[in-house]
Amino acid sequence: MTPDAYARTLREIFAHVDYSRNRQHSYDAETYNLDRMRELVRRMGDPQDAFPIMHIAGSKGKGSTSAMATAIMQAAGYRTGLYTSPHLHTFRERLRIDGELISRQRLTDLWRQARPEVESLPGTTTFEIITLLAFLHFAAPPVDWAVLEVGLGGRLDATNVVTPSACAITALSLEHTDLLGDNIVDIAAEKAGIIKPGAPVVTGPQPPEAMTVIRQAAREAGAPLVRVGADWRWEIREQSPDGLQLDIYGPDSTITDVHIPLTGAHQAVNATIAVALVDALRTAGVHLSPEIIREGLSRTYWPGRLEVISRQPYILLDSAHNQDSATRLKNALATFPHQRLILLFGASADKDIAGMLEVLGQEADVIILTRSFHPRSADPAWLAQIAQPRFPGKTIQTIEETTSALAQALTLTGPDDLILVTGSIFVVAAIREAWIALHPRALPPDDWAHFSEPIDGQFTPMLPRKQNAEDAEKADLRR
Repeated sequence: MTPDAYARTLREIFAHVDYSRNRQHSYDAETYNLDRMRELVRRMGDPQDAFPIMHIAGSKGKGSTSAMATAIMQAAGYRTGLYTSPHLHTFRERLRIDGELISRQRLTDLWRQARPEVESLPGTTTFEIITLLAFLHFAAPPVDWAVLEVGLGGRLDATNVVTPSACAITALSLEHTDLLGDNIVDIAAEKAGIIKPGAPVVTGPQPPEAMTVIRQAAREAGAPLVRVGADWRWEIREQSPDGLQLDIYGPDSTITDVHIPLTGAHQAVNATIAVALVDALRTAGVHLSPEIIREGLSRTYWPGRLEVISRQPYILLDSAHNQDSATRLKNALATFPHQRLILLFGASADKDIAGMLEVLGQEADVIILTRSFHPRSADPAWLAQIAQPRFPGKTIQTIEETTSALAQALTLTGPDDLILVTGSIFVVAAIREAWIALHPRALPPDDWAHFSEPIDGQFTPMLPRKQNAEDAEKADLRR
């Protein structure tokens, strides 16, 4: 196939209603209509029923937890599908089987198959389409297991047409308050909407009022509730820029000397949730040894989350996008020895920008404000209006283009300093692409940054691709 056919597929998918780019809609059952999604999958033969599922919701950590649960199942020899959103560099990241990006040809073929039914259902959204394509990808031939990350909320999310074997709810905090509610009780109710009758539900540590909601939802559904922090515990042995060493303790099992290549104390919690989740699959006949769990966690690949791409100076990337995750990021900075900190920050306009800057700005010696290519990215000049009154004595610069922002940060940085890039997954993606353009061997040859593309077939990435079309197709074939 030609690259043009793949690009056309993306344009057609993103031409539908896309609430990730346009939030001028209320979060209700009329806008986020599961009846429409149920009808869509029914017309396509209910592909989501062809394979068993783990379903994961949460405000923070659901992507990392999904990646770790997937790595464990793959280490056990199960052919495992993983559906996540958004993506760092290429749309193909969202639909993976055993770590392999969906091929351009496969995506185009699936869209050709689904398009007639999609076009005949008015109001079908981009996320509903992508979710359908994930179901179709995982169903033919069926994967042994699929791990599905909720897109937004839970109760009305397009993924919530599935009947999972087990589900998990990671850490909850205030997020998308214009859509999900402005208090933790309402947000917990939305997340708990993924709980299904009889299916075990694993929850991470939660604020008491959120735990009350989850406990009640599980009781009403007759779903066994497993609590990380009570039924399952963890103990961190060591934190380093290379990851975490920890022990994980369950009701009747202990996994010692676990290594995960992700750092930050919060990742120990996510790892424990992932282990408790796969352990809950015992009811589905899955029994995993400590050795398999240890091996799987050590193989976890989830870039852009407290990721080190350089050590002299340290360049640290993290996709923190609200005040709570910014606090977790701040707490992790002690793991990365440094003298001065240069904060390179950009965020989507609908995020808690003031809250994030309040937490991270006080740690920084210099603040550089930039923006990604995403349509919802905030103007750096507007970010400066938020930052300057809070940090009147600090150097604050605005640089529109992320590549130039990185270049400026490097000029200000000595070998013992740290550049922290955060505020948006899209800014992290742009900086990864900028770094790999400067240092082609800095990341592995199969890193997603080598396959970067416009986010939806029409927006231009911050850096033009160096590969020509023929090279891109050859790289795709190698995958």
